[in-house]
Amino acid sequence: MADDQSQLERWVTFATRIVAPVTLISGLLFYFGYVSARAQYEYFGIDVDTIGLRTQDYVMRSPQPLLVPLLGVTLLAVAGLLLHNAIQPTATTIRRAKIVTIALLLLGVVGLIGYPLLGHIPYYALVVPAVIGLSAATLAYLSYYGGKAAGLTPQYMLLGLLAVVTTICAFWATATTAQYSGRGLAKSDAEDLKQFPVVILDTKERLQLRSPGIEETSLRTAGTEQTFNYRYRGLRLLVVGQNRLFLVPQQWSASDTTLVVPLDGSIRVQFQFQNDPP
Repeated sequence: MADDQSQLERWVTFATRIVAPVTLISGLLFYFGYVSARAQYEYFGIDVDTIGLRTQDYVMRSPQPLLVPLLGVTLLAVAGLLLHNAIQPTATTIRRAKIVTIALLLLGVVGLIGYPLLGHIPYYALVVPAVIGLSAATLAYLSYYGGKAAGLTPQYMLLGLLAVVTTICAFWATATTAQYSGRGLAKSDAEDLKQFPVVILDTKERLQLRSPGIEETSLRTAGTEQTFNYRYRGLRLLVVGQNRLFLVPQQWSASDTTLVVPLDGSIRVQFQFQNDPP
């Protein structure tokens, strides 16, 4: 009985060690996917919370904004290892490198404090965390390696604080990259809105649409009763939300608006085939 209980405890401990990292990773994937989607749909005038995307949808969107940061961090780690193996720095070299690194770290901190004056500069939210994070990581490496070479005990408190600063800056820079990625994806979509499915929309009442390129046709026929009285062409399906369709004109214009229609009996929707015969 005791052996069975001990084995159960081991399995519970093992499962806990797996579930915790998976939960953390899932939370990060959701966050970066949400940031990217929010920036993407803001370009079309939509608050992403009104779409009603599921957690899984945000997680599935996260690889694109995370690809560049992960690749960049990996390449920097490889470059750091190659540099570490290629050189044998002396105490003087390490001391000089520390001075330069501390100067860069202070420069990044000044940029952080000066946000009210510098926040409008392009790529501010990417450059500042990159400078602070890389400087903190380099300073931690130099402190550990220099102390080890001199036979001193590593200052674990300092190394821990620098690791926290590096992690926070990496998170900040990655979130900024996700935002830029979402905005860039939206602009790429706007360049060719014809890539989205063609929608023919029938409604009971006139919609009074003002976006250029949308054609309105009356379906009313004398002597007959029509459930749907107006037909609209020139619309494309941007995204499907919870019981709603988000439609955009097939050609981008600054005066365009996103049309939100409910998926109920008040409309009739047709999706047109692509003009590409088999």
